[in-house]
Amino acid sequence: MTKQDFHKPKTVEDAIALLREAGEDARPISGGATLVALMNARLVQPSRLVSLSAIEELTQCTHQPDGSVRIGAMRRHRQTAFESDLKAAHQVVSCAASQIANPPVRNMGTIGGSISFADPAADYPPSLVAANAEIEIAGPEGRRCIPAEEFFLGWYETALEPGEIVTAVILPPMPASSIGHYEKLCRVAGDFALASVAVTIDFDDNNTVSSLRLAVGGCGGGPVRVAAAEDTLIGTELETDAITAAAELLVAELDPVDDVRGSAEYRLKVVPRLLQRTFNNLVDIREPAQ
Repeated sequence: MTKQDFHKPKTVEDAIALLREAGEDARPISGGATLVALMNARLVQPSRLVSLSAIEELTQCTHQPDGSVRIGAMRRHRQTAFESDLKAAHQVVSCAASQIANPPVRNMGTIGGSISFADPAADYPPSLVAANAEIEIAGPEGRRCIPAEEFFLGWYETALEPGEIVTAVILPPMPASSIGHYEKLCRVAGDFALASVAVTIDFDDNNTVSSLRLAVGGCGGGPVRVAAAEDTLIGTELETDAITAAAELLVAELDPVDDVRGSAEYRLKVVPRLLQRTFNNLVDIREPAQ
């Protein structure tokens, strides 16, 4: 790769044009944590790198009048974790960001780059599914939005088409009374998850669950959401029996693998305990606000 093969456009449209011009061997680069590592290992050899770092639109986090939040794809993990003012159930995303790797990686990595790589053990995917987020994508044919649940297709596979980039994550309006939380189990602090659980939840006036979204990470090709498990918890006060029943439905749908971090069997045993811990922490978060 020559010096001329590196470009730093100032608009999304120019970035898309540069990627299209160079063909399938071109790569966008955001934080670079993953792509540079792959290049150093000679697993990928891009013919052109298109940096997204000068595109101001992609660095912003904006709150819309309808209560939704638009997080630009170049927003750093540190900003999403510690400098954003995500409220209510949107905090499931900032909670996930705060547990990514270590401070140097959080200072460098971006939300768009992370979800585009789509590591099934990464922190953002289950949190975005639990938050019912949409992924905004730009490409040669313009822009489109796709639910996070449909964006992650499998092992390191997303709905991105050739020449497309992630431009933003859009979090939908959430009731002020809702809360969100993300828990993960890993071998050492900052490692990828052996298993993770992300939840957004709201309660009615009788202190029973009125709405809930739940996603598990690290136990399949992408985040796993099981509607039947959610339905089991609707109308309950998160009693242990209800959580146990939901965990059984979840585990039945998971498809983990054995790897250097742990066995599939171990992951399946961990998920019910992780789910219980998540709800315990949600109760602790909610009580001071009541």
